[in-house]
Amino acid sequence: MKLTMGKHDLEIGGRYLDELRDSTADKHDMPNLRNRLQEEGYLLIRGLHDRSKVKAARRVILENLQQAEQLAPGAPLMDGVIAEGKRGKFYGGSKAITHTPEFLAVVEAPELMRFFAEYLDGPSLTYDFKWLRVVPNGAFTGAHYDIVYMGRGTTNVFTVWTPLGDLPYDMGPLAILAGSHNFDRIRETYGEMDVDRDKVTGWFSNDPVELVDTYGGKWRSAEFEMGDALIFGMYTMHGSLSNTTGRFRLSCDTRYQRADEPVDERWIGENPIAHYAWMKGDTVPMEKARQNWGV
Repeated sequence: MKLTMGKHDLEIGGRYLDELRDSTADKHDMPNLRNRLQEEGYLLIRGLHDRSKVKAARRVILENLQQAEQLAPGAPLMDGVIAEGKRGKFYGGSKAITHTPEFLAVVEAPELMRFFAEYLDGPSLTYDFKWLRVVPNGAFTGAHYDIVYMGRGTTNVFTVWTPLGDLPYDMGPLAILAGSHNFDRIRETYGEMDVDRDKVTGWFSNDPVELVDTYGGKWRSAEFEMGDALIFGMYTMHGSLSNTTGRFRLSCDTRYQRADEPVDERWIGENPIAHYAWMKGDTVPMEKARQNWGV
């Protein structure tokens, strides 16, 4: 099966792309999960969320998109069919959507907070800012570390990527560059960056093939169902396949850490300040930054 990732068509099971390893069977075995994340940089856990709650959150988001005339008239609401010419939206920080009871019932569910309390061996918290994405046809996410966006507190922060709908490969699910958390040279350069301080564009590369050819590893993805979750750390390189369908891909990124460790102040509180300098005024292209770093 050939899948699109940016400008490349990649074969699943080929040199550059394969399937994610499933950790669902070990979801209550925290030592095994910790070891696996340390080894591979990610955890795929199916059914971590309550599917009915995810479906309810999806409905609220699609109703908002319908009101914004983003959905095709006459198509079933829950299919999320894209209206002609519409490009979706990033709802990060939009409390009207990301702090509805339905959405919070997924990303701040007591069972999810307990999971992280057990995984982290201490009380957990989640950032108040939520990253909700509505991804249109043709769009994909370039390769990046999360640390460059949220590295001012502890580095022991974990992203949970949650599909808010069933996602076959052609809808552009997340992809992990397995082994990338051990790319020391990238960690020591790009991984030390802060986008607000350094004003550098955030994606390390738009070319998934270049990364594998230069640094090794292999991209891994999967087809997802509502309720599934993908967990990874701040130094795991990730991006996405391209959405080649006529339906919006709905997904969210939320962050979790121990409550007693330092927290990046940009993402917490009643009204998080978020990025206050990045992409405002002069911005250094990543190509130039990589030349300076020698990576």
